Amino acid sequence: MNYRLIIISAYLGLMLTGCSEKKETQIALQKQVERPNIILFVADDHGTDALGAYGNKVIKTPNLDKLASEGVRFNNAYCTTASCAASRSVILTGLFGHATGSYGHVHDYHHFSTYDKVKSLPVLLEKEGYATARIGKYHVAPESVYHFQEELKANPRNTVEMAEQCQGILASEKPFFLYFCTDDPHRAASTNPGQWDAPNSFGNKMEGYAGVETITYNPEDVIVPDFLPDSKESREEIAQYYQSVSRIDQGFGRLMQMLKESGKADNTIVIYISDNGMAFPGAKTTLYEPGMKLPCIIKDPSSKLKNTTSNAMISWVDLTPTILDMAKVEIKDNSFHGRSFKDVLNVKEPEGWDQIYASHTFHEITMYYPMRVVRDKNYKLIRNIAWRSEYPFASDLWAASTWQEVYRNNKEFYGKRKVQDYLFRPEFELFDLEKDPDEMLNLANDPNYKGVMDEMIKKMKDFQIKTRDPWLITWDHDSSLQGTGVNL
Repeated sequence: MNYRLIIISAYLGLMLTGCSEKKETQIALQKQVERPNIILFVADDHGTDALGAYGNKVIKTPNLDKLASEGVRFNNAYCTTASCAASRSVILTGLFGHATGSYGHVHDYHHFSTYDKVKSLPVLLEKEGYATARIGKYHVAPESVYHFQEELKANPRNTVEMAEQCQGILASEKPFFLYFCTDDPHRAASTNPGQWDAPNSFGNKMEGYAGVETITYNPEDVIVPDFLPDSKESREEIAQYYQSVSRIDQGFGRLMQMLKESGKADNTIVIYISDNGMAFPGAKTTLYEPGMKLPCIIKDPSSKLKNTTSNAMISWVDLTPTILDMAKVEIKDNSFHGRSFKDVLNVKEPEGWDQIYASHTFHEITMYYPMRVVRDKNYKLIRNIAWRSEYPFASDLWAASTWQEVYRNNKEFYGKRKVQDYLFRPEFELFDLEKDPDEMLNLANDPNYKGVMDEMIKKMKDFQIKTRDPWLITWDHDSSLQGTGVNL
């Protein structure tokens, strides 16, 4: 036997194997280099009403306006539920909350939590070689489902300080995913809790925040949205809200400056959104337009479109599949309720993006008021499943001087809507948003729209079946999706 030949053959085999493994490693590293970095910046209770890029000429948001000039601003971007924790679960899973157990608030005694079998966006990106980090508001559970490799610490009301703490992740040798979540412009403890007509502070402080220029607004100058009463109380609260938004803008600007200094701006996708609409009755917790139609600005350096707008209807349930697509992660069919809109960033007038769905069940655990929504082109159908009950108030919205001024004076109207109509809603609300953007004329019982109603109800039921919505049972006691009660 020629042992020398055997030894040489084995040596050559090992060399070839080593070369093959080295080549595979190089290919894997090359794939990592080609993957973009991703920053998902999520504000807390920020509507389209308070952004220069969306037409507000009073508020000062130069850094976010610059992002819009460099990317794509969506005119029809929607959350699926206008409640912080529930909305964030959708953002990070691509699944509706009614299908994941994320029915409402996760903190304190509310204790809603996502099923532990769900795979969230940061977990999926980590598996693909991404460095993942989060900073600021988390508000989802359990941690095992929404796991980030790194938790950065900073005052979530000081977005400049938050940005400064992101230096490490921006310098990552791996592609990175940064989940940047402010507490602004969410309501805070009132500036004077003992005085009902004092405006909420929205996190603002007389002494300001380190590194942040305090930008104040005259209540006489602010723009009062049509759904709010144009009162002294509303204007004072909106002025505080604007100040909080301007603080976000400064932190965002600092983060973008740091990104540019890192040399990675040309390979980083930046997404700016909010979890739900402004924290005023009539917006947050409702599925009327002010509650769910939100800012969405995306700068993708590889996109063909710059400084443009898109009328495509997108939803927060689309964000996870979109970000995975941007990260060049293979997406299996039916993994998510949403779908990637990555290609929309390259098309001025995309087709097939004219329908969205929404699903709200709880805000706080004492606020059970399930609603389901289908929006198809200009028509929008809201089904108020608990329509026999009075519409519930989030605790901070009830205490808002904007609401208390109406409530304590027993006024008939809150903005354009009668107080009675706001508190007691019919089972169905059908609106033609092209003719009625304020959602004032309910067409649900108009015989001229019976065909539209029938078609919209069918779409809503199909949506509930497709997403295995337990509340399907509220249609004629349909128990087809009900489980056995046994955890198999």
